[in-house]
Formats: sequence, C-alpha cells, structure tokens
Amino acid sequence: MTNEGKPEVAAAGEPAPTKEPPETGALLRRFAAEAAHMLDWLAQFGSGANADEGVTRLLYTPAWQQAQGALAERLAGCGLAVSYDDVGNLYARLDGAREREVVATGSHIDTVVRGGRYDGAYGIVAGALALAYLKEAYGQPERTLQLVSFAEEEGSRFPLAFWGSGSVTGRYQARHAPDAADADGVSLAAAMHEAGFGQGRYAAPPAAADWSAFVELHIEQGSVLEREGAAIGIVQGIVGQRRFGFEVSGEANHAGTTPMSYRRDALCGAAEMIVAIRDAALAYGDPTVATVGRLEASPGAVNVVPGRASFTLDVRHPDGAALEAFCGELMTTLERIAASNGLTVSASLWTEAAPVRMNGRLTEALDRICRTRGLVCRHMYSGAGHDSQLLAPVCPTAMVFVPSRGGISHSPAEYTKAEDLAAGIVVLADLLYALAYKGETP
Repeated sequence: MTNEGKPEVAAAGEPAPTKEPPETGALLRRFAAEAAHMLDWLAQFGSGANADEGVTRLLYTPAWQQAQGALAERLAGCGLAVSYDDVGNLYARLDGAREREVVATGSHIDTVVRGGRYDGAYGIVAGALALAYLKEAYGQPERTLQLVSFAEEEGSRFPLAFWGSGSVTGRYQARHAPDAADADGVSLAAAMHEAGFGQGRYAAPPAAADWSAFVELHIEQGSVLEREGAAIGIVQGIVGQRRFGFEVSGEANHAGTTPMSYRRDALCGAAEMIVAIRDAALAYGDPTVATVGRLEASPGAVNVVPGRASFTLDVRHPDGAALEAFCGELMTTLERIAASNGLTVSASLWTEAAPVRMNGRLTEALDRICRTRGLVCRHMYSGAGHDSQLLAPVCPTAMVFVPSRGGISHSPAEYTKAEDLAAGIVVLADLLYALAYKGETP
C-alpha cells in the first residue's frame, strides 16, 4: 500500500484503532491494480486456447479443482486460515476477538460454459483483497471476517443451481445429494466423490444462520449503472421468478388443401400468445419482465400446418403479489387466445423462486459509505439470481453491484473497468470494517 493516508497498523489481539479508513484515491489506485491482476490470474484456470473461448470452470471438473486449490494457497499466503467443507466450499478466515461472531463475504467460483472472467470471480477476488487490506491496516477484528468461495451457483454442469450456498443454508446436504446428472451421465454425487468431497473428509458446511452478516459484491450483468453513470449499485432485493412451459395444441393438416379459415394452426396461436405476453409486460411496466426464450413447432415440415407448438416463459418481478397477479392475468389471456383460434393451451410451472429483500440497515450503511466516499450510487433490484438470495432469508445480507460494459455477461466479452472494480472493493472494505472492527450491528 502507498503511504498516502495509511492508517496505523494494530498488532493481532490489540483493539482496533479508531482512525477512519484512508483517503479514497489511495485505495482506488491500490485496488484497481490488484483486482485486475488477480482476476487475470484466476482466469487462467479454465481458459480456452483462444480469448473468444472465454472461461469454462464447471463444478468438480479439473479446472474448478485447480482454481479452488490455487485460491486456497494464495489466501493462506495472506495469513488467513483456510479450510474446505464437505461439498467443496472454500473458506478463508481472519479470526476476531469474538471468534464465533462471523461477518462473511464471497461469491462463487464456477462459470457458465465459455463465460467471462468477472461473474462470481470478482466477488471472490474483492473479498480476498478487502480482507488482506483490513488485516494489514487494522490487525485483528472484533468479529471474525470470513471469505467464502462457494463451490457452485450457475447450474451449468448439473440441472440444479446454488449447490454451494444451498449447502450452508440447509437447502442441500452432501450426504443426500440430489439425483442429478450432467450431460455425460455423471451423477452429482459421483463427481463430488471423484473430486475428494462428500466423503466426510471435511467438516459439514457451517450454518449461515449463525453468521452476523453476509455481503456479496458482483458485477451488475446489466447496463443500468453504465447508462446512468453510477459507480455503485446498492441492491434492494432480488426479483422473484417463475418459469413455465406452454404447449399449444391444434390440428396438423396439408398446407395446400386446407383453407385459411379452416385451420387450427398451433404455431400461429403461439405467436399471438407471445405478442400478448410482450404487450402485457409493457402494460404492467417496469420492473416487470417476461421472456419467451424458446419456441418449437411440430411436425416442423414446410408444407404442413403445425398441429402443436411449445414455448417457454420466464417472468420476473421484485414484488411477490405483483408477480402472482401478472401470471394469473396472463394465463387468462392465453386461454382466451387459444379458444378464439380453436386451440387448447396447457401450462407447466417448472421453476419458482420468491422475491428476496436485502437487509435494510445494511443497505442504509452502504448508502452512507458511498456518500462519504463521493461515489455515485443507485438503489436497484437484481433481475438475476445470486447466492445472496439464499443467504438473505437466514442472515442479514447485502449485495453490491459495479457496472458491466454494455450489460454483457456470461460471455467472453464480459468486462468491467479496473476503476469500477476498485470502487466496489472500497465500498466492501468499508462495510466489513464497520461490521467487524467498529462492531456495527445489522
């Protein structure tokens, strides 16, 4: 660290000094260089031969194991106590005077196939740099500081998500792994055992309900912050989500001999429904979003009127009652369209997640930190799922976003400027300092 604004260093075991964190510019310069370097270092685990292949680091694969192992060594080298749990979550602790009171931060180490180098990884790198800085600058905290590199969040290898954070919140247990298999038929349990986990060699995951707080720093994965010129997004909550599959049934028939007025064209009915879904979401207004991501027609021949059509629907909203009302009204609209075209429509709900709010006192603290540091912030909702949505119901939780260039994510083109990365780490370090050194309570 530069000498500019550097605080006094407290020896381990001594009370934390009362001097406030140093001048913002010094920390921004430090963290900008360190974050860019460490993200490049972590990206080597799972990177393809060419830049356009991105990073692929799937749960329990060799790339994932190498990344977690290298990260463990690096964190241990910073003087942090490193350990795994039985599903492969990695922990790095800076023990406090009140050792059992834990303030945690972190994110996930896994990626999507051909993903970017910031999603998930930024939260891990930021936590590592923040803890190293706080240890160097202030010595032993009052509350224990803990970084968690969750084993899995994306659901890219197995058809389930949040395996890592779900294991600390009681959703999953290593000894009762869900019956899930990857594209090659390898089960989650088998992959876990092959990687050396799930065999009782490590302790069971800790109960996040015992943590004093959890803070996750993440790239936005959208374009709001960049468009509005804000350095920090303070997440108020994570939207609720429902995913449906719809099947529209009509009658397949000859394309040349069936008059237009006689047809029961399932694809035309589905198309009308899809337009109605868009119009309904626009009428409901922000922050409602509704997305049809896949559409298929059967029999799919150029000279046959489609007798069946199926499509998916993803609906999200931060308010549970609004989400329920929107979906209910939409079902009525789609049934009306089907009936008017001589069709039938059936729906299956295959994913449902309730909206989650972040802790109000932590979001207020983040707002104060941004104002004190002179960082432009915006309060917002997350339209994507994150580990924080599992943590928020069991312990005080906060989430912070930094801008994503062009809103691009889950892509090799994913990018956040070094100065934006640094601003997020400054805010994270300040909040951890307030919680772990000054004893503020969420």
